[in-house]
Amino acid sequence: MRRRSRRAMWIQNQRLSDSATFVPRALLFAALPAALLAAAVAGAFAEKSGRANIEGGEVHHVVILIDSDDEKIMGHAISYSVNITRAFAVRHQRVQIEIVANGSGIKLLRADTSPLQQPLAMLRQTLPDVTLSMCDSSRQIAEQKEGHTIGLVDGARLVPFGIGRVVELQEAGWSYVHG
Repeated sequence: MRRRSRRAMWIQNQRLSDSATFVPRALLFAALPAALLAAAVAGAFAEKSGRANIEGGEVHHVVILIDSDDEKIMGHAISYSVNITRAFAVRHQRVQIEIVANGSGIKLLRADTSPLQQPLAMLRQTLPDVTLSMCDSSRQIAEQKEGHTIGLVDGARLVPFGIGRVVELQEAGWSYVHG
């Protein structure tokens, strides 16, 4: 039997691990429209049935921080938003979500480099109360480094400092989730 080199085994393992991570991501984005629709329908039912916010009448507030340019982690912002909305919709409660992109995580909301523009557009269309905020300080640093202006995806806005925005929201009683 011929022995394979360590490099050949490493390359084969890389191919296997790459294909293993591709399938769940592909499944996530294939199922995203259905999950968004289910969240929207559940929320609409809660409001139209007059049963919205039965428990105490308050709206839940969640801030999700994305500070990585890893596509899997950036995808968490979308899946967490959908799942949080669904979790409260089944209890006939509303939730307000703000996704804050900071540091290298600004890639999520960049018009020129975001790998998730289509899922973000579907998220904004289905859950219009989700706020997308990009750290302006991180954007300016990236602009200086790259030598060109960086545009934002549709529906996103700038905040002076992403981490400062997270602190403001936490001090106002918002729950914090790290992507």
